[in-house]
Amino acid sequence: MLKNVLKILENDARTTPKQIADMTGIPQTEVTKFIKQAWQDRTILKYKAIVNWDKAENEHVYALIEVKLEPQKDLGFDSIAERIYRFPQARSVYLVSGTYDLLVMVTGKNSHEIANFVSQKLSHIEGVKGTSTQFVLKRYKEDGETMDDREEVNRQQVVL
Repeated sequence: MLKNVLKILENDARTTPKQIADMTGIPQTEVTKFIKQAWQDRTILKYKAIVNWDKAENEHVYALIEVKLEPQKDLGFDSIAERIYRFPQARSVYLVSGTYDLLVMVTGKNSHEIANFVSQKLSHIEGVKGTSTQFVLKRYKEDGETMDDREEVNRQQVVL
């Protein structure tokens, strides 16, 4: 039942404990207590807004960087990933399967700033064996939210 509270907050962090109580049937005091505990044990890490920077007329460049690693003895990939995720440019860092080991999403003011991050910081980390950078040309959807102003078409399902 408390997973429902997390799903509601993940979908809209502005939902109040009273609204959550009304939606779930869980007493408001219990919802409030659960949310407080979830912050303390880091089940909830952060509330955030998804910003369409194109509308804010503020240039942001996004890039996805695949990173090939040589794991460190007794530490594996974790210590290298930690060094990478500590950089402010790194928005998300994932261990992935496939040709590369990490997928790093970075942001910068322009492509030159991201290129400098890769060449001056990322590539010099011990254990980094190679990178492949793809610049994001357009964001269509992020965290479940579409980035354009088009209204969703809600069509009635036809069962044959």
